[in-house]
Amino acid sequence: MARGPGRGAGIAHGGDLDAARRLFPQAPEPWIDLSTGINPVPYPCPALEASAFRRLPSAADLGALRVAAAEAYGVADPDRIVAAPGTQILILIETLPRLVGRGRVAVVGPTYAEHAAAWARAGHAVVTVPGPAAGREADVVVVVNPNNPDGRTWEAGMLRALAGDLARRGGFLVVDEAFADLEPIETLGPSLGPGLVVLRSFGKTYGLAGIRLGFALGEPGLVAALAEALGPWAVSGPALAIGRAALSDAAWRRDAARARAADAARLDRMILRAGGTPVGGTCLFRTADFSDAPGLYDHLGAAGIYVRRFAEAPARLRFGLPPDKAAWCRLSRILR
Repeated sequence: MARGPGRGAGIAHGGDLDAARRLFPQAPEPWIDLSTGINPVPYPCPALEASAFRRLPSAADLGALRVAAAEAYGVADPDRIVAAPGTQILILIETLPRLVGRGRVAVVGPTYAEHAAAWARAGHAVVTVPGPAAGREADVVVVVNPNNPDGRTWEAGMLRALAGDLARRGGFLVVDEAFADLEPIETLGPSLGPGLVVLRSFGKTYGLAGIRLGFALGEPGLVAALAEALGPWAVSGPALAIGRAALSDAAWRRDAARARAADAARLDRMILRAGGTPVGGTCLFRTADFSDAPGLYDHLGAAGIYVRRFAEAPARLRFGLPPDKAAWCRLSRILR
């Protein structure tokens, strides 16, 4: 087992175009930001009543969102869902880690770095393990499924069994399904039980990251404790309304899954033509190794195309999906 990051560890994220402009001040505008895994074709936001901006959200507004989320995620009871201003809040300010007594936490990695950092900041002993089974002696196991950035997936039955084992010892399994909405995998919302917490992202799937909306799914007692920790009116009225509309639109989700899967396959072909070796990913991002990844990163940056690089894996780059025909053509031209 490898030690995870401790307090104060600097973590780089995608989506920071200010950083890109500092790195490549001569790059042409507008930038094409491929450094995130956010759907580039967003859900069409419905028209909102003006009152959504003027008044505090009501309990009925929140309840309607939870019902829509329960339907979308296959959860039998809305009381097993808590809404938050982004799953990042549940991770970054240690909302979940601080509700659990300090212990041993195994994070399946390499993966999204904020998980290990948040548990470490909350005083837990954090280790990185190569797979869920390797962490079964820990008090808490954290799995990102599908994984970011390599797209690895874990079989749902195995994860359910691990959650049961941990629950019998007073521990639990956290499964981050941030990229699961558009993937052909079995998710865990329909099989919630003791020892299992599932995180779901809204902004990535629906291309509305600025809405800041996410969910934790779990046992009613834990969900109630998370809601109390977040406090009243944690999610804005406009976010509640837009989230309810989007989560209720199963047809849009099905169409988006088909279209983004085709885009991901197109991006893989472009990466192969550029000499890359695809590692994996999801239908919202693709990850590949290159013989000269730093050089390609600089070449793309100088052309105003921002991709994700990894200090711990210098040969690796992650590409989000271009948003339109012009961006696809520009990326193809630069990669050639």
